[in-house]
Amino acid sequence: MILLLILALIALFAIAFMMQPKFGKSPNGNYLKTLEQSAHYKAGAFQNLSATPALSDGVSYGQVFRRFFFDNTPRKKPKNSLPSLKTDLHQLGAHEDVLVWFGHSSYFLQLNGKKILVDPVFSGSASPLPFSIKAFIGSDIYTPEDIPEIDYLFLTHDHWDHLDFKTITALGPKIKNVVCGLGVGAHLLYWGFDKEIIEECDWNETKLLEGDFKVHTIPARHFSGRRFKRNGTLWTSFILKTPSYNLFIGGDSGYDTHFKKAGDDFGPFDLVILENGQYDDYWKYIHMHPQEVLQAAKDLKAKKLLPVHSGKFALANHPWDEPLKHITALHKESALQLLTPKIGEKVNFKLAEQPFEHWWVGVD
Repeated sequence: MILLLILALIALFAIAFMMQPKFGKSPNGNYLKTLEQSAHYKAGAFQNLSATPALSDGVSYGQVFRRFFFDNTPRKKPKNSLPSLKTDLHQLGAHEDVLVWFGHSSYFLQLNGKKILVDPVFSGSASPLPFSIKAFIGSDIYTPEDIPEIDYLFLTHDHWDHLDFKTITALGPKIKNVVCGLGVGAHLLYWGFDKEIIEECDWNETKLLEGDFKVHTIPARHFSGRRFKRNGTLWTSFILKTPSYNLFIGGDSGYDTHFKKAGDDFGPFDLVILENGQYDDYWKYIHMHPQEVLQAAKDLKAKKLLPVHSGKFALANHPWDEPLKHITALHKESALQLLTPKIGEKVNFKLAEQPFEHWWVGVD
């Protein structure tokens, strides 16, 4: 009886914990019926274009758990503070066309007079448990107060390291429009966002935005979910065409043929932003290794590449700086420009070339 009581109390605690607003809300009712009309929604969930197991052949979740929590990966997190600088985004010149990276997959863009924010996470954690998956020292220098009014917020998917409750609710009054995949709006509506400003998209849609801006939604090879059930919302990449630039906003994705198709249909790109980090042979279908990132950039016909998804959180079993070391070494044989700004450093779109330090060198 005592054991049953303990188990019942644990179950009640778990249920109460997962009822917190930060877990968001799953689409239901007529909303869900609308999602089910998508050609990419089958068997009760959204599906990748190619068969995409969560884990590689022969790998179990038990192996992943043991490796992540008990393997002693050297230098998984930096011991020292990461070098960074803080650009005042409120004081940017009206005609500056810039990108500012915040670490991991969060970044700000000012292009042709519009201010854009992608997957912001400023809470210091990428987990429902605030004491776990903490931001590296020196990587979390921006807060919602540092962000100006945003014309467009782009959300690639609803994972905790891309859609952060504390950040999004704090930024809410500053956000004029949101563009996201199907179903992601359910979280935002639950958190108090106005339905009128949310534009949910299926793959292969085109949306006309203000000021001759245009966005195309492109498939990615990944998954979604903030609870135990996966793929109730859609993960996506975006092609953003402004009056002056053509950008690929990648989000999380494993390598596949969708990069080549996007390059053929919409390239060349002035800049592609691709995830490069938190990869592992255990989950090779849903995240790219550095050599695949460079191949994807080539497929996209990229002029410049900004590798992201590193420099802030340890979500895989590789040294924290390995993604940048590897892609920098591999890039020597590539013609495209590799951009490696510090967190907070401006990337200037109007410069044909802009050198960046290998800022991770010498950081233990």
